[in-house]
Parts: sequence; structure tokens; C-alpha cells
Amino acid sequence: MENQLVLYKRLNIYQKERFPILANGLMITAFTFSAISYSRICRGVDGFIGLKDFLIGVLTTFTLFVLVRIFDEFKDKEEDAKFRSYLPVPRGLVKLSELKTLGWILVLFQLSVLIIFQSKMLLLWILVLAYLLLMSKEFFIADWLKENQIPYILSHMIIIPLIDLYSSGLDWLLGSDNFHAGVVWFMAVSFFNGIVLEFGRKIRAPKAEEDGVLSYTKLYGTKKAVILWICLLMITASLAIGAMLYANYGTLAIIILVIFLMVCSVPGVLFIKNTTIKNSKYIEYSSGIWTALMYLSLGAIPMIKNFLV
Repeated sequence: MENQLVLYKRLNIYQKERFPILANGLMITAFTFSAISYSRICRGVDGFIGLKDFLIGVLTTFTLFVLVRIFDEFKDKEEDAKFRSYLPVPRGLVKLSELKTLGWILVLFQLSVLIIFQSKMLLLWILVLAYLLLMSKEFFIADWLKENQIPYILSHMIIIPLIDLYSSGLDWLLGSDNFHAGVVWFMAVSFFNGIVLEFGRKIRAPKAEEDGVLSYTKLYGTKKAVILWICLLMITASLAIGAMLYANYGTLAIIILVIFLMVCSVPGVLFIKNTTIKNSKYIEYSSGIWTALMYLSLGAIPMIKNFLV
């Protein structure tokens, strides 16, 4: 029935279910703003980049994440058809051919914009797309990766720091400067933030487990999965502290970060004590809040503070 709807209406339903534009748009804007801000603070450069370059950067970064979503639909099509028939593609809401066309439109749009306005960014853009293509082919070792979940997660999560590298390039590369160590710190934080999000959304209550669908509670057991999630929060926090020290942030920023860490860990403890669907959702929400706060505290808030001083 839904297939009778015009394409834009079906795509609207698709985005609500698989890639909410508003929520992801806000997160990606904060991500891009923070990456640029942190890079500028590390370089000791006053002010922010031009509004045009920032808006183009946000648009390109956002559409890169849309491409990641589209590529995942192709990568997971067999498992989704077998075990997750309720998802938009298996149930026939949108066709893979339609998503493929959309993907090509986005790629051509990105390429055109970069050639016209930000040609210096082309090499970083090509790097991100090349890695995304490798991901779509499961690095030509699909069977091995599916049998080894940790290498699978790590190999796929690299796309996030690569997009972060692109975003930070809106500062140092467009500013005709060299790549600097601050970008490495931010990329490391981004990498582990991505893993925190991945674990957080796949820690599930026993009643929410699905046949053929990976969850870390199913893979490791409830207690171990939650402990691993909390450990990932701690690793990310440690890297963020390193990034703050590199950028010469004050002690107060580190103290606030440690408080964030303790508060965001609470849902994990609650879930171990009471493995309800509601408590598992709190872990997912906490992962998202943690990620947002991390990016804001590393780049956005210090930059805004500089504007106000």
C-alpha cells in the first residue's frame, strides 16, 4: 500500500525511521562545528571560518552520513530481508534502486559543490568515499568479518574519524595550514564515540532480542556487555582529557567531563539491576547524550566562550 505513495512521501517515511533529518542534522552540525573549532583552538587561530565554507561543510558532512546509511542498506540487504522484514527496504517502502539513484545524486552534488567552492577539500572527500566503498564490499573479507565481530566493528567505525578528518580540514586545509596533532586527538575521540553509540544501541533487554539480529547482550551477556560499554565511556573520556590538555583547556573542563562520565554511566548500572526494555533505552539515550556533550565540550563550547569573551 505504501508503495503507491509518491517517492518523496516514501522517502520522508524512510528518513523518519532510518535517518531522522532533524536529529541527525543537529548532531552533525555540532560535530562539524566542534571539529573546526577544536582545530582552530589547537592552531591558536582567532575567530571562526567563513559562514559560506561552514555551511558547505555541514551540507557535505551531512550528505556523507546519508551515504553511509544508504551503503549500509545495500550491505545488510540479505540479513534485513531474512530477519528484519519490518524495515523500510524489506517491506517494500523504498527500493534499493531508488536509494542507489539518491546516492548518485548526492555524490554528484558533493563533487560539483567542492569543485566550484572548495576544491582543496577534494582529496579528503575522495579518501572518505574510497573507504566507504571498501566498507560496502566488507573489505573483500565479508565471511571472516561476520565471524569476528570486534574487527568488524572497528573496521566500520573508522569511517567516523575519517569524516571528522574531512570536517577539521575545513579549518586547517582551507586555511592553507598543515595537518596537526590536535586532529589526531579529535579523531581518536570520534572513533570511540562511534563505538559507544554502537554498543549503546545494541544492548537489549531479553524480551527485545531478535533472531539473527546482533546485540552485545546476546554476544557477551548482560553484565559483561554493560561493563564493556562503561569501559568504552572511560576510554573516550580519557582520550577527551588528552585532547583537552593538548588544547590547553583548564582544569574545570576536565572536572565537568568526569561528572558527565559518572552521570552517563548510571543507566548501565540500572540496567544490570533491572534488565527492562525501558532501562536498555536509557543506555541508548545516554550514549547519544554523551556523544553530543563530548563534541560540545571539546570544540563548540570553548569556541562560543571565546566569542563571548
